[in-house]
Amino acid sequence: MIDKISSWKYAESFASEPAHISDARKSAEELGVESVTAATGAGLASIAAMLSAKNIVEAGTGAGVSGLWLLSASETSTLTTIDDEPEYQNRARRNFQNANIPASRARVIAGKAAAVMANMTEAAYDMVFLDVDPLSLEGLLPHAASLVKPSGAIVIAHALWRDRAPNPALRDEDTSAMRDAVGQFEDSKEFISSISMLGDGLLIAVRRPEAIS
Repeated sequence: MIDKISSWKYAESFASEPAHISDARKSAEELGVESVTAATGAGLASIAAMLSAKNIVEAGTGAGVSGLWLLSASETSTLTTIDDEPEYQNRARRNFQNANIPASRARVIAGKAAAVMANMTEAAYDMVFLDVDPLSLEGLLPHAASLVKPSGAIVIAHALWRDRAPNPALRDEDTSAMRDAVGQFEDSKEFISSISMLGDGLLIAVRRPEAIS
C-alpha cells in the first residue's frame, strides 16, 4: 500500500520559500498567526499563474504570507486583502513593503470580509482566496461566487480542517461548517472543483466559462 504520509511530507517539502516570504512567516509566528505552509503558498501561486490572475481577492490577510505567495505569480497582478484585525494588517503592510511590493499592487482593507466583499464589483476578479474560520465561510461563499469571473477560481484554505472533515463521525461546529462549505461545490453545475492535499487541504473551484450568477 502506498505510504500517503510519506507522499504528503514529500509534497510539503518540495517548495522552496523565498527569503522575503520566510521573513514574513517569522513575523506571523511572533504574532501567533497561523500561515499557510510553503507548499500551500506555492500551490496558490501556481493556481494564480495558471489563471493568469490579474485581480485577486483574499479574505484573511494574516501577516501577509499567503498574499506574498499570490503576488509572486505575476509582477502585474494586484491583491485586495481583507482582515478585521488591525495588528495583523499593520504587520502585513510592513511585510509587503519589505518585499518591495508597491502599494498599488496590495490594497489592504480593514473590516469584516462579508461586508467589504458585498460592496466590490461583481465578476471582476480572477481568483478569490478564503482563509477564514469555518463558521464564517457560509456567509462568504455567495459573495465569493459573485466576485469571481467565468474561468476564475474560488480557493478555500483548510478544506480538510485538521484532517477532521473527511470523518463524518466528527460533528463539532467547526468541522461540520467546513464540511458543509466544501460540500456546496461537490455537485455544483457552476463550478468544477477538486481538493488538493497540500497543507491542510485546498479546495479549488473553477467557475465554468459559461456560468452566469
